[in-house]
Amino acid sequence: MTTSRAASRKASAHAEGHHGWDEYAPFYDWENARTFGRRDVPFWQRLAASRGGAVLELGAGTGRVTVPLGKAAAARVVGIDRSAAMLALGRTRLRRARLGNVSLVRGDIRHLPFARGAFDTVIAPYGILQSLLREADLKATLSAVAGVLPRGGVFGLELVADLPDWREYQGRVSLKGRRGRDGRPITLRESVRQDRRRGLTYFDQEFIEGRGRTAVRQRFTLTFRTVSVPRMARRLEAAGFEVTAVLGDYQGGPWDARAAVWILLARKS
Repeated sequence: MTTSRAASRKASAHAEGHHGWDEYAPFYDWENARTFGRRDVPFWQRLAASRGGAVLELGAGTGRVTVPLGKAAAARVVGIDRSAAMLALGRTRLRRARLGNVSLVRGDIRHLPFARGAFDTVIAPYGILQSLLREADLKATLSAVAGVLPRGGVFGLELVADLPDWREYQGRVSLKGRRGRDGRPITLRESVRQDRRRGLTYFDQEFIEGRGRTAVRQRFTLTFRTVSVPRMARRLEAAGFEVTAVLGDYQGGPWDARAAVWILLARKS
């Protein structure tokens, strides 16, 4: 093992799930538009519209889901995220949308800074709970969510289905393109590492902007924890929720272990 890779593994062992997201912020929307995109957004809009009332989004980041939620819902929408850099981009997006019913708050989802029963619906899109790398962090977050929901309030969350199936590789060019008003060339070079004993997947990212000696490089690691649907259902029940639906696509189809989408809906008992 090379010295740099050994150092990376040592640093990963002490990382928390929020590490790396400030560094990722300038590139998140560019990469997301070319990979995952907005395909989950209509699902969360429909859920919010069917529920009515105030909505809280965990891990709001750049407002990819939060702002469209605000456009679809007449009620209050609040997004919370720990990354100041991600939220700065989210607030720019929010100003451009000119929405008066949406706000973005910096905070820790393990300790939600809101009154009891403040929201009718809480959502955790695309794997945000898998950035909680310890069981205690997940337990604290589910308890905090239960606290801000009234009895009968709904919690919707999505898990990334294929984390354990990612093959390890080193230094692969995943994306190429241009970014910014001046169309700067940009390349994403990525490595994937698995710690199967701990159920963690590490994505070592290197974004390279420009060419030659003037190229700017940004390196960071994002870490996600594997959580199965049955395990998450048990954790929800222990936190005082009743699981009402497990879905396998964004149109509301049934779930099975081979589904590409894993969504759980739960009601506070």
